[in-house]
Amino acid sequence: MANIGKYEILRELGNGATSTVFLGLDPFNNQLVAIKRFHPEILHAPGLAQSHQKPLQQEVSLAGMLSHPHIVKVLDSIQNESENYMVMEYVEGESLSYYTHISRLLPFSALAEIIYKCCKALEYAEQQGVIHRDIKPANILLCGESDIKISDFGAAIAIRQKTTHIVGAGSPAYMSPEQVNEQALTHQTDIYSLGVTMYQLLTGKLPFEANNNFSLIYQIINESPPSPAKYRPDIPLALEAIVLHAMQKNRSLRYAKWNQFASDLTNFFCSKENPHEGILDSEKFNILRQLAFFKNFTDVELWEVLRISFWRKISKGELILREGAQGRDFYILGTGTVKVFKQQTLLNILNTGDCFGEMAHLSDQDFIRTTDVIADSDVTLICINPDALEKATTGCRFKVDGAFLRLLVERLNLANIRASQLPATLMSEGAIRVINFNKPN
Repeated sequence: MANIGKYEILRELGNGATSTVFLGLDPFNNQLVAIKRFHPEILHAPGLAQSHQKPLQQEVSLAGMLSHPHIVKVLDSIQNESENYMVMEYVEGESLSYYTHISRLLPFSALAEIIYKCCKALEYAEQQGVIHRDIKPANILLCGESDIKISDFGAAIAIRQKTTHIVGAGSPAYMSPEQVNEQALTHQTDIYSLGVTMYQLLTGKLPFEANNNFSLIYQIINESPPSPAKYRPDIPLALEAIVLHAMQKNRSLRYAKWNQFASDLTNFFCSKENPHEGILDSEKFNILRQLAFFKNFTDVELWEVLRISFWRKISKGELILREGAQGRDFYILGTGTVKVFKQQTLLNILNTGDCFGEMAHLSDQDFIRTTDVIADSDVTLICINPDALEKATTGCRFKVDGAFLRLLVERLNLANIRASQLPATLMSEGAIRVINFNKPN
């Protein structure tokens, strides 16, 4: 098979009961894509067509509503008498199923980071009115060390739509008690399923296993899962508490909100139980969310800022910028304090959330730095290069420009206030002087 529609087929990626996934090339955009082509005999078989076409239509319509860096994008779809296929962004990497084997378990920090990103992606889906209903390791793709993409929205439902949902959709081992009981579902069913996923990634074991679905369902409804430490004694207590909280059978005892789940993971990142080098993406995201500069950014735009920015840990006393040096990067203080000097004269002290080097951002060429900037404490520094920013989405660039405009207006107002106070101060000292604002006094 040379082509499916306009897409050139490069190779087969996988084959299942209802579909085959191919790696393809979009010749118009010169972009690699994944093409999920549904088997014609399944879609046209009497009695099976409706049950298989509905998930396809559902996946296309619901996944097409979602635009998030940790959810696989649906790019195209064709559904007619002769062809049924869906085109998605291609994600290079393994599904998390690969890391459920006891010999390939992930480090605790990497696992917590992955689950955190899943929480934020599924929180976004909930905000758009979508429940996934089939969260499991096979539907979470890992690219790099901790970057993830959630896929397969064929079992998903729209919370606000009054439609008939497919009973039994999902994978039994990961279903919540309310899901196996065919009760009304909320986003908490995805919280439970992500808890089961986390349990399996921590231990290499499912919390409930049985020879048949009836026994499995009985355990899900009635039995408590074994302690994860039974299978992996070195699991940090905080992670064990998180996974068991997510898997509470009673919804009133389970995490009520995604941000509660994510917050507990954040607390783990900051705890002594989680020693790590560098700055985790989850830490970066939480820093960005707390800064006034980014107050108008959506979560999706914050993930984009995280992707295009470079982060550094700076020690107290370290020189960050040197007067006379060239450069176009601008900087935002994620944490800490810096001092700004001009020819060894202190001009300003900047705190967490403040920017510097922004004039370089407005220049079309390398900018000559006019001050020294020195860390006055240990600092987390966010560096953004204008060329990297140019590759961001229009919405993200618009938000950055808006934040700069706000910053410049605030600084202009502050300068006007200081200027208006100067004559009164000077008169109160009994002195009349001509002020030259272009030179230091």
